[in-house]
Amino acid sequence: MACTQCARLRAYCLEVAQTKRKAYRNEAYWGRPVPGFGDPAARMLVLGLAPAAHGANRTGRVFTGDGRGGSGDFLMGGLHRAGLASIPTSQHPDDGLALRGVFVAAAARCAPPGNKPLPHEVANCRVHLAAEVAALPHLRVVVALGKVAWDAWLAFVATSTPRPRPRPVFSHGAVARLAPAGTPGPAGLTLVGCFHPSRQNTHTGRVTPAMYDEVFALASRIA
Repeated sequence: MACTQCARLRAYCLEVAQTKRKAYRNEAYWGRPVPGFGDPAARMLVLGLAPAAHGANRTGRVFTGDGRGGSGDFLMGGLHRAGLASIPTSQHPDDGLALRGVFVAAAARCAPPGNKPLPHEVANCRVHLAAEVAALPHLRVVVALGKVAWDAWLAFVATSTPRPRPRPVFSHGAVARLAPAGTPGPAGLTLVGCFHPSRQNTHTGRVTPAMYDEVFALASRIA
């Protein structure tokens, strides 16, 4: 995946890939925009925030390689319990992980400093999101991991469809139907909110495995 729209992000990803983290000093970092990953026949899209500097920016696969018990393991654990992932962890692109009925992508495709992409950087990535959604004709539901992903999806839909009023508010378990049932294109997909599986959330108890089980059970029923 090649893209040079965001100079700040490209510079940061390359810097991280060159300096590396001590634990990974002998590994070759991906250091490029990270594409989505999953089942081409997916009915569910899971949309995250952005690649981790030493996770997906290193491995080249979304939610992969950010350490044992990191966000990738937490997310795949939830998908595995829901019968949507072949294994409950995500540590390396060659680990045998396969997704069933699910495609995982990120609102921003390059690792941002401080895990905080700027609004125009997320906007620049819409073209990649649009291409992946167009290649997934069976989608029925989008699970947005965090408010940034939620807002990114609403902005993406708004490029072709009037914004719903009132604007859907993000919360864990929130369900937003942005257009009448049967509406073609992204606007016709149901949006479900889910707290992001960051360590800040999972290690403090703000997010629990049971909360993820509830969200993926809900999204699976919709899908």
